[in-house]
Amino acid sequence: MKFMFAFVFCMTLLTVFGAVAQDHTGGKSPAVLESDLDKMSYVIGLQFGSSMREVGMEVSLSALSAAIEDALKDREPALSEEEMTAAQGKLREVVTAKREEMMKKQQEENAAAGAKNTAAAEAFLKENGAREGVKTTASGLQYEVITEGDGPNPKASDTVTVNYKGSLIDGTVFDSSYERGEPATFQVGQLIPGWVEALPMMKVGSKWKLYIHPDLGYGDRDMGKITPGSLLVFEMELLEIKGAANGGANQTITIN
Repeated sequence: MKFMFAFVFCMTLLTVFGAVAQDHTGGKSPAVLESDLDKMSYVIGLQFGSSMREVGMEVSLSALSAAIEDALKDREPALSEEEMTAAQGKLREVVTAKREEMMKKQQEENAAAGAKNTAAAEAFLKENGAREGVKTTASGLQYEVITEGDGPNPKASDTVTVNYKGSLIDGTVFDSSYERGEPATFQVGQLIPGWVEALPMMKVGSKWKLYIHPDLGYGDRDMGKITPGSLLVFEMELLEIKGAANGGANQTITIN
């Protein structure tokens, strides 16, 4: 188990080390690294130290260095079992407090971004709704019919096959079945509210453009490229109805 933990830790370094390649405020390192062993050891320490800095964890470099040396040389620890247990308990308290602090900060940042993006979304929808050909439903969903199909309409319980491209107000594409080269299959009733409302209004063969208020999209959730409060724009083709789904977990649009 201990070997596996050490192995996984080393493999993690190989996959996430690129995260430390950024601008630095502390000047150039004075370290002299000559051998491959020096460089590999430095990589381990650099990644560990970067992780501690990113979460705001304060450490004693001398104590940390001594602990690493003691462990590598299989020395008896400088702390008794009771002291070790007490220190581990204190560490858990500090880590928990840091995690809560970071979560609170992230929530505050998301709320601020959400308010700003939602205001921009509502201004866009107000102007967009006045354009010829744009229809607005009671929920605030806006859509344009690009091509009207003549097939049946799906129900919320149906599974459908669609081609779509999702983008933000600024044109940034966050997902596209066209780019992946194959359509996507979803259960209608388990998608975002904007899709759940739009799809049953579409006939097979239709192509629509949707303008989705954040309340009908991902709301204040941070979805990577889709920041909190973002308005979503979808070009969507309804290709096929595959019939009623057999249940399953909620489905979301893949965000690349």
